[in-house]
Amino acid sequence: MEKRRLGPCVTFFPQPTTLIATRDEEGAVNLMTASWVGIVSKTPPTMAVALHQSRKSYQNLKQGVGAFTVNVVPAGLAMEADFCGLKSGSEVDKVAHAGLGLEPAAQVAVPLVAESPLNVECRVVGEQQLGEYCLVLGEILEIHAADAAFDDSGNMDARVFDPLVYLGGIREYWSLGEKAGRAYRDGTRLFPEDAKGQ
Repeated sequence: MEKRRLGPCVTFFPQPTTLIATRDEEGAVNLMTASWVGIVSKTPPTMAVALHQSRKSYQNLKQGVGAFTVNVVPAGLAMEADFCGLKSGSEVDKVAHAGLGLEPAAQVAVPLVAESPLNVECRVVGEQQLGEYCLVLGEILEIHAADAAFDDSGNMDARVFDPLVYLGGIREYWSLGEKAGRAYRDGTRLFPEDAKGQ
């Protein structure tokens, strides 16, 4: 496969499109669209979010309640999510302007985005400065998943979440396609015969 060098940049995809909810010291809720988000530990369950230090969301984390929620954006909310990434919460009430709803979280004093099919409650446990950005670490305290995604046996159907993904570097949003495989199972077909079951 022929390849082109792009140099050090942020072209990497897909990235999740999420709305990060924070609360300032007066109690006002702000939403910020973020794609530099991911699970970084299983024990304890921890998420990392990269925020520019000048953003209201980062200031809220430093001065507010020490918690945030990560709300997965379904593909049908691409316009609202894009808006929340273009405007500052210092200028406009993004929740009201985008027509999004909020609902109480179970463990933290920051609400969940009601229209999100998957919400993660996090308590800030650390941060790492990275130039103009800060990598904020949040211990996962609770996850909320849409009831409609579960069958009677408790199995999840990912199609219900319909996550919007961001293609970093080319500035496009996409929805996911069809399932391509089963994690932790399909790769076992490539195991040498003598390694199976070990």
